[in-house]
Amino acid sequence: MLKYSKVVGLVLFVFLFVMCNQKSKNESENETILKGSVDVTVDETIKQIVDDQVAVFEGTYYDAKITVKPKSEVELINDLLNKKAKVVVTARKLTNEELGRFEKSKIKPRITPFAVDGIALIAKKNNNDTLIALKTVIDFLQGKSDSKIKGIVFDNPNSSTVRYMKELAKVKDFPEAGVFSFKTNDEVIKFVSENDQMIGVVGVNWLSQPSPDMIETIKKIDVLSVKGLNDNNYYSPSQTNIALNKYPLARDLFIINCQGYSGLGMGLASFMAGEIGQRIVLKSGLMPVKTPGRKFNIRSQIINDKE
Repeated sequence: MLKYSKVVGLVLFVFLFVMCNQKSKNESENETILKGSVDVTVDETIKQIVDDQVAVFEGTYYDAKITVKPKSEVELINDLLNKKAKVVVTARKLTNEELGRFEKSKIKPRITPFAVDGIALIAKKNNNDTLIALKTVIDFLQGKSDSKIKGIVFDNPNSSTVRYMKELAKVKDFPEAGVFSFKTNDEVIKFVSENDQMIGVVGVNWLSQPSPDMIETIKKIDVLSVKGLNDNNYYSPSQTNIALNKYPLARDLFIINCQGYSGLGMGLASFMAGEIGQRIVLKSGLMPVKTPGRKFNIRSQIINDKE
């Protein structure tokens, strides 16, 4: 009886193994770089730029269906490492430890940079001062009191902006007093627009391309110009300042593909890093990694001189 159970277990294991492989094979056969369907998990702080890219991609390649799933950075990376997500768009590269986990599975992630984003500091419009020193923000996040700042507001405790500012401030955790978090960037913008001396931390794209219901709220806040740690000048998060490496709160954006075959994830990555995708980035207010070419129409005019 025991021997029979082992045989049944072995047959069941082989059956499941074959079915899983067949499913993976069918996915790769039915999907190409320009057709099929794929889920793309996206850092929620940069969702807008990805939505723009996907809209144009699907409008160009009608057989492609891409579902955008916004999540916090922590959730996104966990899903990628646990193979719950195969294509992600994030605001950081994978660490050596994370890459090592993929090597054990004999998967080599394809990491494609496609834009440079700015992290904006915002305040209520009626504040007289539209300038802020990065050191002031860091001191506050390190628990040092500063009368100019009442509080700093983030979108999500697991977001990429929180991770970025923790690394900048060189702290493992923020002080409990004066640091707040919500669920979305829109909630941060709304809260800051209604409260004095609160500094909001959001992605630039949420300000340059707000949703229709946020347009009036955006008008009630100021985007602060920031003085870096080694600079005496203040810079706004404009495309020019980001391109010239003058704005001190800039970060690279990447699409990471772990499909393991030439699927729709590869097609989307090539599109986003290509001519059309880079034009979309430029129009969004972010900085493309490659400056799109410009076409000039030169009209030739024949001039007949009559003597």
